[in-house]
Amino acid sequence: MARDGKPDAVDIDPEQLWLRPTEPRKGRRPSFGREAIIAAAVTLADAEGLDVVTMRRVAAEVGAGVMSLYSYVPDKETLLELMVDHVCGELTVTDPPSGDWRTDLKTVARLQRAHMLSHAWLPAALFTRRVPGPNTLAFLEHVLAVLRPTGLDGAAKLEVFAQITAFVAGHVAHEIAQAAVSRSPGRAAAEGRYLAAVAADGCHPELAEALSAPGRPLTPDATFTRFLNRLIDGLDAD
Repeated sequence: MARDGKPDAVDIDPEQLWLRPTEPRKGRRPSFGREAIIAAAVTLADAEGLDVVTMRRVAAEVGAGVMSLYSYVPDKETLLELMVDHVCGELTVTDPPSGDWRTDLKTVARLQRAHMLSHAWLPAALFTRRVPGPNTLAFLEHVLAVLRPTGLDGAAKLEVFAQITAFVAGHVAHEIAQAAVSRSPGRAAAEGRYLAAVAADGCHPELAEALSAPGRPLTPDATFTRFLNRLIDGLDAD
């Protein structure tokens, strides 16, 4: 149970969530189902952010009373689990692994980045989700197949998947934040002046040397590729 008394991801029963069919409580059958609830929540999050996704707001989007939603989704934490897995269904991979696991893993990471950029709320949600659903598991199955040539054991493969996903989620969160800063030229210029002053104060010689080095392409794609190459090229296989 979370500190605020609300259920968190640890409290969610994965068998109840993923293996048992959802049936509404007795009474008049609602005009919507769980998929409609999830789709409405995802649309809200995509348009306005995760904070606006409340049971009351989602109920309004599907044209129902809030209490009727609880027949399908008991709380917001469960709804977030369902939302994450729902959008993970977009991570479709049709080509089998090539056998070049580093190249294939970079392809996986680029696919994840594009996916998270299309759902800006997803990086934050991923850091608190712990119950992989069927769509997430299907994508994981592909990544494990990509990693088969490494010779890593099963636990290590799962760690690599978690490591890559965490890297991409963190990078995309930063990328989105930087995009917001770039829309405020005054703030970006102020940050530049501040760093220049700090580098010139004589107290930070390592930083001054680093800032004086030749610049590199700073486009989002180029930056992501550099970071990704460092990460994956540095992974050890068995």
